[in-house]
Amino acid sequence: MPVNDTLATYSDWLYRAAALVYVFAMIFYTIEQAFTRKAKKSEFARELIGAGAPTTPDTPAVGRIEEPAGAGKPERFGRIAVALTVLGALLHLGSIVTRGVATGRAPWGNMYEYGAATMFVAVVAWLVLLRKFDVRRLGAFVLTPVVILMFLGGTALYTSAGPVMPALQSYWLVVHVSAAILSSGLFLVPGVVSVLYLVKVRHDANPAKFAKIGPRLPAAESLDRLAYRTTIFAFPIYTFGIICGAIWAEAAWGRFWGWDPKETVAFVAWVVYAGYLHSRATAGWRGSRAAIINSVAFALVVFNLFFINLVIAGLHSYA
Repeated sequence: MPVNDTLATYSDWLYRAAALVYVFAMIFYTIEQAFTRKAKKSEFARELIGAGAPTTPDTPAVGRIEEPAGAGKPERFGRIAVALTVLGALLHLGSIVTRGVATGRAPWGNMYEYGAATMFVAVVAWLVLLRKFDVRRLGAFVLTPVVILMFLGGTALYTSAGPVMPALQSYWLVVHVSAAILSSGLFLVPGVVSVLYLVKVRHDANPAKFAKIGPRLPAAESLDRLAYRTTIFAFPIYTFGIICGAIWAEAAWGRFWGWDPKETVAFVAWVVYAGYLHSRATAGWRGSRAAIINSVAFALVVFNLFFINLVIAGLHSYA
């Protein structure tokens, strides 16, 4: 099928527009974070109380939302940031859809398209969490890696719209790669949150550390719970993606597993995530040690996404 150059051009424009809107959203999130003196205590606190967590003098009563000091203009900046994030997600979706229509295939056949789809999942996951939890002031931290990875995708990894090589012309491109995109995008949020958890814990232990960021972050228990819930949702999808990849490998290369570099690092990341979920469910390994494991697992996912594909030669290098 010939490529529709007009739609491909529109896709590139929408991608750039989405990245630019995310930058402005990140700026507004940062403004809200900088000018709000105290993190809001609301949904997380009520959820922890409902789960049987002990109350403290800093824990608001069930059903009551304690407004942060300095609410007003910072709150408006935060709402603008959310609106810009939604706008960016819509532009982002338009870029992916027009790319797929222009090429007549699933729009994730190369690193540029894969990265675009993964970042879109990450942004949508963040917006969903915003509706359930009061974590808007983490927006700048979540959008920062999204903007960086989109910039790299649109520059160093950019690939013109076109057909994919024969090895990728399979329905497994939709099944296996879709699962990898969903799980990788979802893992971005708990990866960032786990790092912020470590920052919060160190600030709570020594207020002199991270004095500008720590007080504005949600409670450490809240960050830990958010990271765990998002990871436990993404992990089965990641597992499904690895299984589908093995089935596709048998059909394409005649073996289910060949210890290709990408396969190996994906398996190592799976083991680390499994270790995180196990440690998080074990009372003796909650807290900082579990957050470190989750951060390492996400670092492996990012390493596998970029370094393995671009630097190390393997059967997946064509992606």
